[in-house]
Formats: sequence, structure tokens, C-alpha cells
Amino acid sequence: MSSLVERVIEPRPRDLGDFAVRRVLPAAGLQTVGPFIFFDHMGPAEFGPGQGVNVRPHPHIGLATVTYLFEGAFMHRDSLGTAQVIRPGDVNWMVAGRGIVHSERTPPEVRDASGRTRVHGIQTWIALPRAEEEREPSFAHHGAASLPRVERPGAILTVIAGTAYGKQSPVDVFSPTLYVDAQLADGAAIEVPDEHQQRACYVAQGRIEIAGQAFGEGQFIVLASAAGPVSITALQGSRVMLAGGAALDGPRHIYWNFVSSTRERIEAASRDWREHRFAPVPGDAERIPLPDE
Repeated sequence: MSSLVERVIEPRPRDLGDFAVRRVLPAAGLQTVGPFIFFDHMGPAEFGPGQGVNVRPHPHIGLATVTYLFEGAFMHRDSLGTAQVIRPGDVNWMVAGRGIVHSERTPPEVRDASGRTRVHGIQTWIALPRAEEEREPSFAHHGAASLPRVERPGAILTVIAGTAYGKQSPVDVFSPTLYVDAQLADGAAIEVPDEHQQRACYVAQGRIEIAGQAFGEGQFIVLASAAGPVSITALQGSRVMLAGGAALDGPRHIYWNFVSSTRERIEAASRDWREHRFAPVPGDAERIPLPDE
């Protein structure tokens, strides 16, 4: 293992019914990198006519969800009354705070189209700082054209959230955050900046090299905190997600879709969901029960 690489996390497959995800965070011995507490690689999944993703309404507390697609489309609905289609390159930023309920489904116009459709992207959770855990829930959509892009030889770098490469995303984060979509041509090289305390890179597609060591699709490479700028070289056309930021202010408890700095708050949220105290999602009457229901 290079002195630049602290550890490598292999993905764990999770079957969500309609499609599969590859989960890298949280991992054994590593709950977070920066504020990122949950990191799922969705798909790629292919659906026939009339088929698609059906993530029924479910609750969250204490976190923000970040949805970013490479292919396909989702219709996001939530208990605030939001109804928003997300397409490749857009960002859906949903702050759960004290509590929100949402669903994500393939839009009817996509589901009913002739031929086959694909869904592929990254779903992450960002744990809120303790002082923000009980804030009012909110939702913001940022179109692809609003996200800063940096072009380097053979590389297109999109700043999804936070700051990197001298640019700042319009996403309203709560702590220093690194989240970049790096599209690299074969042989292209970039540096992962060292402005953030904790950093990792995830190979969503392709194959890369760091300090002479090769890494492939699905691997989550945690960079050493004192490594300084770290060079990544694409061994073939690749897509790499850079993620990290300031260390979280203490560990979190995680149960199902709930994140909190206290176990009691999660127990209260579980009771509230079981007893139907969360606000519903207008126009979407289904619900996912607690794991123990």
C-alpha cells in the first residue's frame, strides 16, 4: 500500500428489489469520510418498457441526501410537496433535518417509453453537524448547467458540492465539503487537491493509477490525510468521484434511514414512523415499513 493511500474499501452488493447498488460507506472501521456517511453506486440497471425504479416513501432525519445521475431519470417527491425530475448531471439536495419523507421513482414518460432504459448514478448521505440535526427540512434542485466545471487536458471536473479547483458549487452545504465528478480520458492525469482534511476517490467507471498502484471499478480509495496533492492517472477512459471534507464532529448512530448523534433521537423517529406521525408525500400513498415491522 502506498503512503498516499490509507485504505481501499471494496463495494458490498445490496439488492434493493428493482435494482442493485454497490455500497462502500459506512464500512467496517470507517463510518465517514468528511461528512459523507453513506455512499451507494446505483446500477447500471436496465429496465424494459413499463418497468423502472420504485423507491416507495420512506423517512429520514439528521442528514442530507445527494442524488447525482450518470444515466436515466428519477421523479423525486417529498413531504414538503416537492415534485422534481432529476436527469443526468443535475443535483437533488434534500436536507432531512428534524424529519422528511420522500420517494424516488422512474418518471411515467420514461417508464412508458418504447425500448429499454438505463439508470446509473451515485446516491450519498451527508451527516449534518450536531447543531443542524434538527433544522427545518428543505429541498433544492440544481440543474447541470449551474454546476461549476473545470477543464484540464483530457479531464472534465464538475464540482457537485462544496469547493475544489478554485470553484464553489451552488449547493448549500453545512461544512467544508469535497464532491467532484471527474471524467477522464485514457492517459489523463489530475491532482486531488489537499485543501480538505479528509479525501477519498471512488472509481465509478474505468481504471486508474495512484502512486504506481492500479484501482478498478467499484473501489473506494481513502487517501492519507498528510499526503498533500495526490495525482490520479486514468489507465483507460474513467469516471472518478472525489469525496471528502472536514471531519465530522463526532460519531453518529445509524439505523435504517435515520442518522443522529444520539440513539434516543433515532428511537423516537422510529416510533414516529411506526405510528404514522411523519407528514405524508402528496400523491404517493405507499410507504416502506420499518425493518422490524
